[in-house]
Amino acid sequence: MMGLISSLINGISLGSVYAIIALGYTMVYGIAKMLNFAHGDVIMVGAYICFCGISYLSLPPVLAIALAIVACTALGIVIEGLAYKPLRSAPSLAVLITAIGVSYFLQNSALLIWKSDPKVFPTIFNMQPLQFFDGRLTISGVTLVTVLCCIVVMVCLTLFISRSKIGKAMRAVSEDKVAAQLMGINVNRTISVTFAIGSGLAAVAGVLLCSAYPVLTPTTGSMPGIKAFTAAVFGGIGSVPGAMLGGILLGVIELLAKSYISTQFSDAIVFAVLIVVLLIRPTGILGKKISEKV
Repeated sequence: MMGLISSLINGISLGSVYAIIALGYTMVYGIAKMLNFAHGDVIMVGAYICFCGISYLSLPPVLAIALAIVACTALGIVIEGLAYKPLRSAPSLAVLITAIGVSYFLQNSALLIWKSDPKVFPTIFNMQPLQFFDGRLTISGVTLVTVLCCIVVMVCLTLFISRSKIGKAMRAVSEDKVAAQLMGINVNRTISVTFAIGSGLAAVAGVLLCSAYPVLTPTTGSMPGIKAFTAAVFGGIGSVPGAMLGGILLGVIELLAKSYISTQFSDAIVFAVLIVVLLIRPTGILGKKISEKV
């Protein structure tokens, strides 16, 4: 029984990281209607910047995390402006190929700068673990911080989108870019802000991911990025609550599969569950069916 509860808690923790990453995917898709497959590599860049801030610049962890967020936010704006903005009217395939190209560019740049040897990510969260049932159930400090961060990010992002001026502009652009532009909304700036927010969240996810699994390489963000994209589709891509729900469910399914079925086949089980869900509900759990007039 304790093993099941422990697997559920660890799954929620891992799923919280997936959820934060998936928010970047779902925001960009919901507003710009494109899949930013370079998002996973922004996670890796954020983790490396935080690592350098602590290990080389001797910055306190809080400042190193803030530096990573600022750097990834700026990186997101630059990527959007140079790689995606010129392709606003291009076919979706051209944008997809460009996103893959940006992903490879970031991975190889990291390989040139930080080399291929794995780096040991420093300990950031020194919280004492919580113990229950005479020590039979232990919840680590990283797990607590990860889940708390996910909740705070979700609440803040929901309030930002629903109540702020730029958040309302995002919703308008998501509904109809042409109509939003006619109403005086700067569509390009709105999309840039969306990329900035998503990339900042990617830095947070990178730090949390490497705090839980403290091995850092230029491919660190690749598999979590793919799984987070899966989580976004699972929950309903374009839906902010769907990204959180999909991420947490994906993390729980993965950890339960590793604990009770097979470590080797856990990823296959995760994607098999996704296929089943999409066969039953193609728009995802919280996705909305959109009817288009032809």
